[in-house]
Amino acid sequence: MEFSIKQCSPEKHVGSAKLKNGCVLVGVFDSGKLTDAAQILDKAAQHYISEIIARGDMTGKAASTLLLHNVPNIASDRVLLLGLGKRPELDARQYIDCMRAAMRALQGSNAKDAVLYLTDITVKGRDSAWCLSQAVIASYESQYRSDQLKSKADKSKQVLRKIQFGLLNEKPSAALETAVSEAVAIAQGMALAKDLGNLPGNVCTPTYLAKQAITLGKTHKTIKTTILDEKDMQKLGMGSLLSVTRGSAEPAKLITMEYHGADKKQKPVVLVGKGITFDSGGISLKPGAEMDEMKYDMCGAASVFGTIQAIAELGLKLNVVGIIPSCENMPSSTATKPGDIVTSMSGQTIEILNTDAEGRLILCDALTYAAKFQPDTIIDIATLTGACIIALGHVASGLFSNQDKLAHELLAAGEQTQDRAWHMPLWEDYQSQLDSNFADMQNIGGRAGGSITAACFLARFTKEYRWAHLDIAGTAWKSGKDKGATGRPVPLLTRYLINRVAASK
Repeated sequence: MEFSIKQCSPEKHVGSAKLKNGCVLVGVFDSGKLTDAAQILDKAAQHYISEIIARGDMTGKAASTLLLHNVPNIASDRVLLLGLGKRPELDARQYIDCMRAAMRALQGSNAKDAVLYLTDITVKGRDSAWCLSQAVIASYESQYRSDQLKSKADKSKQVLRKIQFGLLNEKPSAALETAVSEAVAIAQGMALAKDLGNLPGNVCTPTYLAKQAITLGKTHKTIKTTILDEKDMQKLGMGSLLSVTRGSAEPAKLITMEYHGADKKQKPVVLVGKGITFDSGGISLKPGAEMDEMKYDMCGAASVFGTIQAIAELGLKLNVVGIIPSCENMPSSTATKPGDIVTSMSGQTIEILNTDAEGRLILCDALTYAAKFQPDTIIDIATLTGACIIALGHVASGLFSNQDKLAHELLAAGEQTQDRAWHMPLWEDYQSQLDSNFADMQNIGGRAGGSITAACFLARFTKEYRWAHLDIAGTAWKSGKDKGATGRPVPLLTRYLINRVAASK
């Protein structure tokens, strides 16, 4: 997909051949009120559009669309009317819904290129740069397909190749150009995260993830990739991580991707992504229903891949390290048993009461390993607990942090991108639920506050760091007819890193 920004006006396309086989998009508010661009287009078309609205074919209902062909005096083959709802009520969520509807309509229209007039649309609390960036992301979402493993690829491949953002009364600014380029990088990062998440466990193994990391390093000279195998992890004393992989024939991998975009003296931000490529629950076996969705238990790792790719494409002036502990959690005669006690890389011992609480067991060793990079900040991302889904549903990711300032920075990035998170408590009061009679701690804290006690477990390994934990169990993928990875929280993480660079200038 190609994107451009140009100062132009709908009536300038009258008599032009440039938009043949294309489409012009303009907005219509509730009760048929036209946006500025729509009014200009309507006047050029001798009120053809307003007459259609008067007949009730387009009411302006939010996220409704009406595709018009051969509009009088308009060179473009098509005009797409996009319903925006009531003008005072148009907020970020509703605008994104409208953009998704618009992109679906454009993708289904057979148009090869389109001009979108969006900067004359006012969204509460948002500027034109944000509006264009969300349109870019929506366009990528509308064309995304996960059909690489089908015997026959989808024949209905989308033909829309170019999108131009038309500006009525202003010239393209650096802010708008930057917003579009950042959105393209984020959207492509989300696509990579989706691709990895949607692959089945027999394809996307720890070894496969390691190979993808190596490929990413070869593509971008700013990325250095290192892969540790199980022998390396044994030497490092990663008994907690290795306890999870004991039941699997697939070898575990510890993947590190170092992005160098700033001076070597600058301390990096470390992103740690949970990479369980399939989670059966181990000896504490999960129920069979929907167990296939446990291929998504590596979506934390996938989001690190997507974010590293995005910042490399943008050439961000900062240092970032992605660490991905990756393995399978399977039952077998060699698998870790409930009641087993293991020693983590930190030297702390853990009584494993439930082998299905395995994510924290691989993350704790990865968080300890992160110390070698002398990090400024550590953020771990994991599909960690079903309890987080009960608490927050599938809308917000759970956010825990040992520093409120860091939590607020991440929350702000989530609000900017509408990849939102909710700040959860990490109080010392919950720590006693992890007490063990036989080890330094146990790996579960009971049903009450399950997502909180999981974060409290990780907090025991991050006391020396500025640290945050994102529980994405409810937001990393969708079930049902829309089943598939979402690419979250790539937007939140990438925006957070972009904001860090901006704040340092």
